[in-house]
Amino acid sequence: MSLLRRLGSTNETGPLANDLASSPADNKGENTGLGTPQLSQTLKRPALRASATPTPDDAFHQLKSRVQNRVIAELDPRMDLSDAERVRRTLEETFLSVLESEGIVLSRVERHRLFEAIVAEILGYGPIEPLLKDDTVTEIMVNGPKQVWVERNGKLEKTTIQFDDDEHVMRIIDRIVSPLGRRIDESSPMVDARLPDGSRINAVIPPISLVGPCLTIRKFSRDPLTVDDLIRFGTMTPEIAQFLEACVQARLNIVVSGGTGSGKTTLLNVLSSFIPGDERIVTIENAAELQLRQEHVVTLESRPANIEGKGEVTIRDLVINALRMRPDRIVVGECRGGEALDMLQAMNTGHDGSMTTVHSNSPRDTLHRLETMVLMAGMDLPVRAIREQIASALDLIVHMARLKDGSRKIVAITEVQGMEGDVIVLQDVFVFEQTGYENGKVLGRIKPTGVRPKFVEKFEVANIYLPPQIFGVTYTRALGR
Repeated sequence: MSLLRRLGSTNETGPLANDLASSPADNKGENTGLGTPQLSQTLKRPALRASATPTPDDAFHQLKSRVQNRVIAELDPRMDLSDAERVRRTLEETFLSVLESEGIVLSRVERHRLFEAIVAEILGYGPIEPLLKDDTVTEIMVNGPKQVWVERNGKLEKTTIQFDDDEHVMRIIDRIVSPLGRRIDESSPMVDARLPDGSRINAVIPPISLVGPCLTIRKFSRDPLTVDDLIRFGTMTPEIAQFLEACVQARLNIVVSGGTGSGKTTLLNVLSSFIPGDERIVTIENAAELQLRQEHVVTLESRPANIEGKGEVTIRDLVINALRMRPDRIVVGECRGGEALDMLQAMNTGHDGSMTTVHSNSPRDTLHRLETMVLMAGMDLPVRAIREQIASALDLIVHMARLKDGSRKIVAITEVQGMEGDVIVLQDVFVFEQTGYENGKVLGRIKPTGVRPKFVEKFEVANIYLPPQIFGVTYTRALGR
């Protein structure tokens, strides 16, 4: 992608385009044929309004705007950005030249900060680039140009980072979604996308948003979290990890449930890591987030409709198609509609060991949600038939929750035992027991209920033997003495 295209206006009918159109003398030069104005025009910023007491940040933004416009003016607008190292060297040379010609004297720290800010505008994602590189930040929320919030350790914090204006936010959003073939404009003001590292993106713009363009980024770790990380964080115990690994290797059908931001996808990624390397895995997601380390993995991603309303590929379409791809395991990032029926059908037709996630508030609520989603498939099925499908397909529900202190923990592991009358029978195998709340931290531990699940027989068939102590069963009780 050329420098011209990357830094072009994202809204040709917006104020910036109108300003450029009204100044034909300023618009001479290269044009891509797509209505993209010349680089030096697209990066011009309206001057910051003077305030009675300018802050250091105001002075920095004014300096950055001035130097950035000079740097851009001296660069070749057709420069190819594919060689990032070469572009960065060119930028550094031009940047130092501009500082020298302008007579701007900065300390080493200030010069580095200014240079990185300008590089972020050209090669990265503008003001939020430092947040994307900060491993302590798990979520970034841009509420219009003047408010940027982050989540650290499960808690929200407001940052001092600001964008220049709505157009600035729009350009960053367009830079994220354009390479993925997605679009966002007044006719389609919402979009889901992802960064190259798998971080999940959601953007909403006016007229839907009344505070300006909004961007939400749920970051993924550069290195995927492992089971050891979850044990260290207190999400699970070593005994739970051993039990879940046995469940995956024994090819149990597992649903990971929980509320928004409770860590379902992270846990699903960890569970997927237990799948043996000699099996063919097909993953299906709205935005590809799973980071499986096995060699034989096929990743499928849904696609929205184009501007003509055609070409949409839904999760349900992908699940149906995956059945023809000879999968040993099907891993669906999230069931949220009619694809739940096809997922249950897959689990009931020989694709044992499949996994998915569902939004719900409890293991019992997970079953109700699945019933509702099956009905969303448009099939006129009696409720009992749906429940029989669910009871036959599912073996285990692992429920996650984000607690009051922001920590994410497994709070219940529940076996689906079958039907009794018209009711699906559930049996808790492990439950989280909270013992207190001290110094802003929830105290407690997930403990066994003392019940051995019926699917232990599947462990034995797979030559997997767990010590009875994992289930809270003493040795004498295990022998029936």
